[in-house]
Amino acid sequence: MSFSGKVKEELAVVISHSRHCQIAELAALRFYSGEADDRELALQTENETVRRKYFTLLKKTFNIDNALSDGEKEQVFAALLGPSLLQKSCCKRAYLRGAFLAAGSVSDPEKSYHLEIVCQTEKRADEIRELLRSFEIEAKQVVRKNHYVVYLKEGSQIVDTLNVIGAHLALMDFENSRILKDMRNSVNRRVNCETANIGKTVTASVKQTEDIELVMKSGIYKELPETLRSIADARLKHPNVSLKELGELLDPPVGKSGVNHRLRKLSEIAEGIRGNRTGGAYYDEERSGDPA
Repeated sequence: MSFSGKVKEELAVVISHSRHCQIAELAALRFYSGEADDRELALQTENETVRRKYFTLLKKTFNIDNALSDGEKEQVFAALLGPSLLQKSCCKRAYLRGAFLAAGSVSDPEKSYHLEIVCQTEKRADEIRELLRSFEIEAKQVVRKNHYVVYLKEGSQIVDTLNVIGAHLALMDFENSRILKDMRNSVNRRVNCETANIGKTVTASVKQTEDIELVMKSGIYKELPETLRSIADARLKHPNVSLKELGELLDPPVGKSGVNHRLRKLSEIAEGIRGNRTGGAYYDEERSGDPA
């Protein structure tokens, strides 16, 4: 069964204690399953769960067992369209529950965050948005195949909506999935970041090694200050360590900025050699000092 189906199965057995809330949910089931101006009580739905909830509420609320006369139908509709139908917060919750049962759906949180209620008219869509807004839930609206769709795409708002309509078990399942999904995304971001950093370190190390080997082959290496020769030797022996770790291998240890400075000087010397220069101008200043 889909996650949406599980939500409706849970809501199908939620029966409000108050008659006015039962009438509110019954009204939503009726008017969000068919045309708003239809004066027949028959429900236009292929969902057996929704049909069962609808007739359970009809029987419980109006004590209906048999076919009604036109006058009795008018009495039922008068109650469903009563001016006090949505006065109380509990009735608004029941009404939204009925609307979701009749015309709503929610995607599996493992895949995406999306809850929607499909409305026959713009008036009904505005009604749903206003009711959700009364619970501080801001829904959006779009027209799809001549229907007005009220929808939510934020996980936190979907959780709030499930709470409002009374789908508490589904809410916990949704939250668990959301937490796991957020954790996976966080781990993936961290892994990607670390992988990118490792890639940068490896790329830099390869370039540094190439520069050092070029300097060694040129014959200039023996003329270099001890500070540059020591860092060159350390890098060749430990090509995969970070700058911080490389500095800790020296005697005495050198900070990350000092290591970076020395390697940059070696790179400049190598670039001078590639440009058919002696490279001497790039290391003369090393003899006068070196950052720690």
